[in-house]
Amino acid sequence: MLKKMKALDKRLILFIGIMLGLIFTIASAETLHYTDSAEFCSTCHPMDTAYSSFSDSTHANLDCNTCHAPTDNFGEKILFKSKAGLHDIYMNTLNVDEIPDVIHAKAATVEVVQENCVSCHENSINNVSHDVKGTCVDCHRQVPHGKKDKNKSEQLYEPGTYNIKGLKD
Repeated sequence: MLKKMKALDKRLILFIGIMLGLIFTIASAETLHYTDSAEFCSTCHPMDTAYSSFSDSTHANLDCNTCHAPTDNFGEKILFKSKAGLHDIYMNTLNVDEIPDVIHAKAATVEVVQENCVSCHENSINNVSHDVKGTCVDCHRQVPHGKKDKNKSEQLYEPGTYNIKGLKD
C-alpha cells in the first residue's frame, strides 16, 4: 500500500488534499451557518414557544446566534456555541426530566445579548435618552420574542416580568 502511495504523482496527491480540504471547509461553514438558524434551534421542544413568538417579531430575519452568541470574535463564538451545544445535548439526552418549561438565560448569555443589542442598535441608543440602569432586556424583554405565542392565545410575559435569570422575575 505504501509503495502504491509513493508511486502516485505528487501533483495528484496535492490535488486530492486540496479537494478534501475544500470539501471540509465548505461543510464546516454550512454546518456553522445552519446551527445559528432559528430552524435548527427550534428542533428542541423546549424552544417551541421562543421560536413561535420570535418568528412573528421584527427580528425574525435574524439568526438566533446573531443575538445569543458573541459576534465580534469567531473563536469566542465557536467556544460559546460549543459549550452551549454540549450542555443542550446533555440536557436533551441524559437529563430530559430536568428541562424546565421556561428556559432562563445564564449570566454569560445575558451579557452576550446585551453586547449584541448595543452593537446593532448603537445609533438608536446614542440618539435616545437612556437614563435607566441595567440591560436592554430589562425594558425590552418582549423584543424579539413578542408578547404572544402565535400557536396559543395567552400572553407569554406579563408587563414588568422577565424570564432571564438574575433579572426581575
